[in-house]
Amino acid sequence: MKQFAISTTLLLISLGFGIQGSIQAQNNTLKTDILVLTSDSLEGRLVGSPGEAKAAQYIAQRMKSMGLTAKGNVDYFQYFNFTPHASPHKMENGDKVTLGQGYVKEQTGRNVIGFWDRQGSKTIIIGAHYDHLGMGDENSLWSGAPGIHRGADDNASGVAALLEIAQYLKNCPSEMLSDANFLFIAFSGEEKGLYGSNYFCKNPTIPIETISCMFNMDMVGRLKAERTLAINGTGTSPFWEKNIKKMNKKMDRSFELVLSQSGVGPSDHTSFYNVGIPAIHFFTGQHGEYHKPTDTENLINYEGLTDIVRYIESIIIKAATEKKLTFNTTKDESKATASNFKVTLGVMPDYLYNGIGLKIDGTKEGRPGAKAGLQQGDIILKMGKYEINDIYGYMDALGKFNPGEKTDIEVKRGEKKLKLNVTFE
Repeated sequence: MKQFAISTTLLLISLGFGIQGSIQAQNNTLKTDILVLTSDSLEGRLVGSPGEAKAAQYIAQRMKSMGLTAKGNVDYFQYFNFTPHASPHKMENGDKVTLGQGYVKEQTGRNVIGFWDRQGSKTIIIGAHYDHLGMGDENSLWSGAPGIHRGADDNASGVAALLEIAQYLKNCPSEMLSDANFLFIAFSGEEKGLYGSNYFCKNPTIPIETISCMFNMDMVGRLKAERTLAINGTGTSPFWEKNIKKMNKKMDRSFELVLSQSGVGPSDHTSFYNVGIPAIHFFTGQHGEYHKPTDTENLINYEGLTDIVRYIESIIIKAATEKKLTFNTTKDESKATASNFKVTLGVMPDYLYNGIGLKIDGTKEGRPGAKAGLQQGDIILKMGKYEINDIYGYMDALGKFNPGEKTDIEVKRGEKKLKLNVTFE
């Protein structure tokens, strides 16, 4: 570990990064990687920006230092062109979808891909997106002065976990990994609409029929005291639910798991599900710093992140000993689409909440929900005549309203039930 820390510091210097803070983190590679990816010099890692290119170079060099071979279309990089459109995060947050200003017609992003070819019969993909919002694009929830959106949890945490897992697997005894190969992909363009993962799935750099499954880590850095860990996509293969529960029981400190079967969601696992590959997504939940400049490195729960990495590693090793995983289709619970939303409430759902209703993790200042008096921790039970049992019921109900309409919202706040009046925009 000490030797690695020295080489990482030299790498930071050679790539032109400021290394203040990284030397103190020499014996913690997770922290070093997050410090680099959230540094001011990357300016928020907006897809297609110079900061994104610099982040990609750092990730590629980290992969190379571990002995992973380049598997992009140009060295470690897989380039793709894109034109920005509606973001899945806007859909999920129930906001109006509008194209940001100042875009050129077409831009170029890049995935970073490293391969460990063990001459096996199947390949396991470990992925995480590394792009974020730059100085704040149309997905930002920040209402203050423009600032660097560092994206420590979203998703420097997932990239750091990916690199840590890569190093762990490289050090594993060969018999533990059976005949599996491993492909590590840092995606870009996730924040704009899963651009990088979608491009890879349509233009894979290995034979797609050899891919056994995909592990996606997106926002895994803010594990809370109750140790709630969401895993989405568990219905995409019979392998998942049995083994994720089994491996959780073997942990020194187990997690409170919140499982969702659907293979569709606002992160990169969806792209793999759509081409018939079993895929799961690990997630520690939203928070008040989501898509704001305040999502910073000092708020990362490194002990929790380390536990999550160890847990994911155990599931990967189990998957490596299996035959190519069987794929199952799942019910797409997310019926609402961006086109269904004519109005906005401006709230952030608590995706780890497992009860009746939609629990609010935050409100956006100046939006209808905040104006109506909705608060963090409120549970929406009803909008107008529509019962809200979960996030999907909320999204369905939201699609029923038009701008300018007024309705009552029934919420549970602590032990009390309240009725609030909202005017949609």
